[in-house]
Amino acid sequence: MGPVMTAGGGNKLISVQPNDLKFIFELGKTSSCDLKVVNNTEHHVAFKVKTTSPKKYFVRPNTGVVEPWDSIVIRVTLQAQKEYPPDMQCKDKFLLLSTIVSAHTNVDELVPNTFNKDNGKVIEECKLKVFYMSPNSASEDAGLRSSIQSLDSNSALQRLKDERDAAIRQTTQLQQELDMLKRRRHRKGDSGFSITFAVFVGLIGIMVGFLLNLSLSSPLPTE
Repeated sequence: MGPVMTAGGGNKLISVQPNDLKFIFELGKTSSCDLKVVNNTEHHVAFKVKTTSPKKYFVRPNTGVVEPWDSIVIRVTLQAQKEYPPDMQCKDKFLLLSTIVSAHTNVDELVPNTFNKDNGKVIEECKLKVFYMSPNSASEDAGLRSSIQSLDSNSALQRLKDERDAAIRQTTQLQQELDMLKRRRHRKGDSGFSITFAVFVGLIGIMVGFLLNLSLSSPLPTE
């Protein structure tokens, strides 16, 4: 079987989060990005990280073994740079290789040809792009995410309030209809309620109680 080449979280053996590397770029300063590698199998999976610019990045660990259904965090550090790239565009790429190894294998026991594509061995390749962000754009991006979360929270709060108000209005309307029916029965001078009327009143009472309980038991999120 040949190698499986996918991007980001589409791998069969592992999933990688996030599926790209974003660094806040400032002259003379380092910047780090964490990758979470998750083993999606019942096997031990070995991985190795390669990059097109090995002198610019510090990767730890760059090789390892993830136990079944377990995960590991890889920290990639961009070394301090002396000049800005043209238009803040980065052409660097990372490649994360992964393959199944024998049970209880540890990183010190990996042989040199572990990631060689020979003898039908399945080697998955996860390609990761690199993006540079200025400190200002990073702050704007964080602010935008915060605003979106705030809007979502406010929308959920408003929907809950609308549902509560609708339940209260419907409960009030049912109570008014019940009072009107009672007045009609009294005007007709009946000494008691008929069985049909009693059942109808009982059903309205159950509905009123249910709606009141719904409106009172629905917690409103803290603003």
